[in-house]
Amino acid sequence: MSAEKIVGTTGLARRSVGSAESEHASRRWWDADARDYLAEHGADIGDAEFVWCPEGLHEGDAGLLGDVTGARVLEVGAGSAPCSRWLAAQGARPVALDLSAGMLAHAAELGGRTGIRVPLVQAGAERLPFGDAVFDIACSAFGAVPFVADPGRVMREVARVLRPGGRWVFAVNHPIRWAFPDDPGPDGLTVTQSYFDRTPYLEVDADGAATYVEHHRTLGDRIRDVVAAGLVLEDLVEPEWPEGRERVWGQWSPLRGALFPGTAIFVTRRPA
Repeated sequence: MSAEKIVGTTGLARRSVGSAESEHASRRWWDADARDYLAEHGADIGDAEFVWCPEGLHEGDAGLLGDVTGARVLEVGAGSAPCSRWLAAQGARPVALDLSAGMLAHAAELGGRTGIRVPLVQAGAERLPFGDAVFDIACSAFGAVPFVADPGRVMREVARVLRPGGRWVFAVNHPIRWAFPDDPGPDGLTVTQSYFDRTPYLEVDADGAATYVEHHRTLGDRIRDVVAAGLVLEDLVEPEWPEGRERVWGQWSPLRGALFPGTAIFVTRRPA
């Protein structure tokens, strides 16, 4: 049974969504969709690899986190935790946090299968269940940030749990994509809504309750959230579509990737 049927999706709506409703919807959605998502994309993300985005940028090549040897690392929105397992294999001490028990169940299964077990924590990104200044690095590859109603709070929470000098790197859908339909083909090349319209993408059940939510922020919004949290933006990476890569992943495709960015990766740090 599809995730839409499990959570009762019947249509779309246009309205604001608060943190509680958004978190509830995301937890139910990813619990329902975990198996299908991994069946479709498991080969793309790997069992113990750190792939930042559908463009295929690998942390082993990009080095956006710096030297992770011995570092205590928090992965925010870890899903089935392939990034955390890769980090552990590089000598880091990762903790994989996710809202979804369904995703974390797959993370535990894959930990046993690969022999790389990492600590798993179920919690939302707007309220991290950790003390102050306990992590050297935090990271997120399309986890949590696009799905929360208050991403500024996520930035503040991550800044709080990072030690001075610690690094926070997160990848999200490139904000420019909001103006285009989620279509990898020619229909996905035409602007259909305003880039400045921050009304979330919302799927609902028969009672109008959210079953799936994605929140939009402009590039400026993302940067202001980072700065307001007391973090320093060191780099903004917009991975280009690699020559010869033919893989279509949701809305990402060679056609669209050749014309405009699909991913934005923010490299930040907490001042020492």
